[in-house]
Amino acid sequence: MRTITKTVVGAFNQKLAKSSGNTRSNGTELFLHGNKIAEWRADGLWITDAGWNSVTTKDRLNGIPGVNIYQSNYKWFLNGQEWDGNWIKV
Repeated sequence: MRTITKTVVGAFNQKLAKSSGNTRSNGTELFLHGNKIAEWRADGLWITDAGWNSVTTKDRLNGIPGVNIYQSNYKWFLNGQEWDGNWIKV
């Protein structure tokens, strides 16, 4: 896990604002390169790859407890289930 992930995603997990490099949290939303990839909603935590199934996106999302994303045969899997990257509650 990269240092930025530990710092900014760690703050997001605590619902705090933090920014470093290309990643930013306002406490309720997590952004990578200006794209929202996670947010706290009234019913819980939601994530997306925002159309970017990149190594960096995967690293940032994997910094969130309860999220385990890996790739196999060019497909992404979220917590063991194939995932298309669209918004999903975790």
